[in-house]
Amino acid sequence: MLVLLSLLVGWGVHEMRTSSMQAKIFSDLMANVHYKVEPGPSKAIRFPKDSPYDERLGYANMPDYLNKLKARDYEVAAQARFSPKMVELSDMGVFTTYREKTRTGLNISDCRAQPLFSATYPERTYDNFKQAPTALVQSLLFIENRELLDSTYPKRNPAVEWDRLSKAVIEKTVSTVAGGARAAGGSTLATQIEKYRHSPEGRTGSMKDKLQQMVSATLRAYQSGEDTTEVRRQIVVDYLNTVPLSAKPGYGEVNGIGDGMWVWYGRDFNEINRLLSGKMDQPGSALAFKEALSLLIAQRRPSYYLGDGDADLENLANSHLRLLAQAGIITPQLRDAALKERLHPAAGNGLAAAAPMSFVERKASNSVRNHLANLLGDNRMYNLDRLDLNVVSTLDSQAQKVVTQLLQDLRDPEVAQKAGLTGKGMLGNGDPANVVYSFTLLEKGKDVNYLRLQTDNYDQPLDINEGAKLDLGSTAKLRTLVTYLDIVDQLHKRLSPMSPEELKKTVVAPQDKLSQWGVEYFLAKPKDMSLDAMLQAALDRQYSGNPGETFFTGGGVHTFGNFSKEDNGRIMPVREALRRSTNLVFVRLMRDIVKYYMFQAPGSSASLLQDADDPRRAAYLARFADKEGKEFMYRFWAKYKGKPTEELDKVLVGSIRPTPVRLANIHRTVFPNATLAEFSAYLKDNLPSQNEVPEERLVKMYDQYAMDKWSLADRGYLASVHPLELWMVAYLRANPKATLAQVVAASEKERQEVYQWLFKTHRKHAQDKRIAGLVEMESFMAIHRQWKKMGYPFDSLVPSYATTLGASADRPAALAEMMGIIINDGVRQPTQRISSLHFASGTPYETLVKRGGTTTKEQVLSPEVAHAVAAAIREVVSDGTAKRARQAFVKSDGTVIPVGGKTGTGDQRFEVYAAGGRVIESRFVNRSATFVFNIGERFFGSMTAYVHGPESKNYDFTSALPVQLLTVLAPSLMPLIEPGAVPKGGVIAVSHNPGKQAAVTPKTPLMACGG
Repeated sequence: MLVLLSLLVGWGVHEMRTSSMQAKIFSDLMANVHYKVEPGPSKAIRFPKDSPYDERLGYANMPDYLNKLKARDYEVAAQARFSPKMVELSDMGVFTTYREKTRTGLNISDCRAQPLFSATYPERTYDNFKQAPTALVQSLLFIENRELLDSTYPKRNPAVEWDRLSKAVIEKTVSTVAGGARAAGGSTLATQIEKYRHSPEGRTGSMKDKLQQMVSATLRAYQSGEDTTEVRRQIVVDYLNTVPLSAKPGYGEVNGIGDGMWVWYGRDFNEINRLLSGKMDQPGSALAFKEALSLLIAQRRPSYYLGDGDADLENLANSHLRLLAQAGIITPQLRDAALKERLHPAAGNGLAAAAPMSFVERKASNSVRNHLANLLGDNRMYNLDRLDLNVVSTLDSQAQKVVTQLLQDLRDPEVAQKAGLTGKGMLGNGDPANVVYSFTLLEKGKDVNYLRLQTDNYDQPLDINEGAKLDLGSTAKLRTLVTYLDIVDQLHKRLSPMSPEELKKTVVAPQDKLSQWGVEYFLAKPKDMSLDAMLQAALDRQYSGNPGETFFTGGGVHTFGNFSKEDNGRIMPVREALRRSTNLVFVRLMRDIVKYYMFQAPGSSASLLQDADDPRRAAYLARFADKEGKEFMYRFWAKYKGKPTEELDKVLVGSIRPTPVRLANIHRTVFPNATLAEFSAYLKDNLPSQNEVPEERLVKMYDQYAMDKWSLADRGYLASVHPLELWMVAYLRANPKATLAQVVAASEKERQEVYQWLFKTHRKHAQDKRIAGLVEMESFMAIHRQWKKMGYPFDSLVPSYATTLGASADRPAALAEMMGIIINDGVRQPTQRISSLHFASGTPYETLVKRGGTTTKEQVLSPEVAHAVAAAIREVVSDGTAKRARQAFVKSDGTVIPVGGKTGTGDQRFEVYAAGGRVIESRFVNRSATFVFNIGERFFGSMTAYVHGPESKNYDFTSALPVQLLTVLAPSLMPLIEPGAVPKGGVIAVSHNPGKQAAVTPKTPLMACGG
């Protein structure tokens, strides 16, 4: 028995030293642990739980990501399959065993797999064991794992250092029983890596966690065979590259000695490695070694030692220097020199050493990243950039670079002049450096639109194409035209089946000019009864361009002017007014559209209000107040749902033109208990002019518009918003967790109250005036629904005829989306920015996701209406305000590609008038000019020029500026439009052709993207 026991002890000691049996058992086990990637989704896959490494790289969140992507019509094209043994071990709680990545991050490529964006973390790493400085390696092993690289036993298990583990177990037992000092740890570098990568919060919370780390580290060590020599060297490299070293504002989480030296001490990685090589007797080597040593020590409590505990870190570093010299790892000379140096980790200047980032150059990649954030449900770019993810976008990086470079170069006056952007209607005497240009180009695909270019020269994070709310002027006329022809389509559906007798009996309100015209059109018995013929007749309807008429709209009396005085005395058809961009024609057309929606519904409120004695009025009131009131509540709920409580009033104010009276009523309703100081601050913050309202008037208004002074209906009228919308914002401010059902139930009294005054006959003229404003709002809600179908980006329209001239603002990207609908036969299809997402490549979690084939498309316009609009806007280019672009795009065989589009100029100013209409203050807010276009039947987009702030007073450019710029870009875009086309010339070549003063071409040929 004693002999047997002696043999067992001897074998145990031998196994502890050599790990021979462990090597055999675990390497045989790992032969059955593997994975492979196959087409389609996998059932044999196990994603890890939340842990620092798996969460940072996105592995733990992949089930959630894939569910979100599935809801957005992406599907798994290929995915990893675990072997049965790998599944078994994962289900037992063992960390998934594979060769883990040290460096990874988000990579975005364009449609031809050319790099567009790359983020790799950690940024500074050692590629192999030979690159790591010997002194740094020896110091690490002395502190953490002295036997790790002992070559005596090549099969040694790096997960366990038995003497150290035994000492740690004994000390832990004594500490638990008797209390006292904290026990020393028994972790090897291999188990430490498992801990800070895969254990919850990177900590060891129990003996179960420790066992899990040791088993996982053991399996990982033997996954390539019994000999662990190279594995143990790799463990050292992995530790140096990935050890957690807290986080720093402006950079974030710091991992690895390389990044740690840069972030905490401002040290260049290559310089540090030079100083730590050889005998380390160079000037600066002592401080560099002490700093690197301090990080090896700081990993025990990094947030403390690299923060408020820097004094303790200094003492520990000095102690370790003495121990290392005593052990012969460093020389006494290096020790003494290092002891004289002081550590200053928090004062590192590494962040300041980073190269300045150009927002302009990253606009395209940022657009993709923002879309990716929306797809994955994580809006933190910091998190996205650290995912192990490769994304293929639809963008064309070569064309993107050419266009972006040109937009930047146009800040140079000489370049702007060569491009033909100076002179009347162009930049004039304005400084080209202040003009922001934005450009979007998309390609129509079978089921989606592919974003090919999106850029601007605004060197700030804001994306002008998608993020700015701009007055884009007469481009709103295109939206008005679409709404008008959509109404003609409605009339055709309703009236064309009727017989002449039925048409004669049709009752139409005198104010509803469009319905009247529709009835008269069919009574005239046109030879061609088709919708196409009716649409052409509608485009031939004539309106006056006379600016002398006043219009009651938006709660007041307004007058409008034309851009060209030649249009003032003319009567012209709608199609010509579109070509010439005649304001007054479209103001009158918008009036007809508003009146149509006022009267087109049987028994509408507008028709009932014509007769004060109508017996239906009383019964109608209750029905109208309840039914219509609920409908408005539903619409307003959709507008405010999900908005932060503190932003509700901002959304409301964004729907109106702010005036003191309007803002006063909004504030006193939404914030009834606010102080006078808060009231005054609110008006000053939201009015365009800070000095518009004198202090004495603010005091008077604060009392005048208190809640008890006016009814809800009156407050809504004075605020120029629907009273129920005003009430809802106030209610949601007071009840931020209210549901829709609760809001509707709580508004029962208010729904009745709002409409009661409408049906009293006292002072009918004044009431009708107020009724007209309310009913006009209702009409603009109907118009807004049509505009939203066409991609309009905002939650409301300004209820004024001026909306047809751009008063409700727009976005370049939204205009481009509308153009896509027009050239796609009235079908709205989604815009695709990302073709595929490849998660965790080369890991057991590898998943390739591609766009699916079930894209939801919506027919928002009849094809006939879309064709009519497309033909009309081609006339704008062939013989209208955009004729500069009519021969901009020419194929290699000389064929001209037809271009259609609509121009718009926005000149936003804030003016204060004295009594009698005299202007006493005029402040320039911004100036913009836009061209929304289509090129042939596949490509479409928008070009915008924009100047913000007081500087805009120095510019008088019109939409001729973006039109000319598109002609300048045309040769560079031809390889996209005509695959195989190669433009000729340098970056800017001056042409002698009138209307084509310059051509911008790349120095290397562009290849067209697939799609």
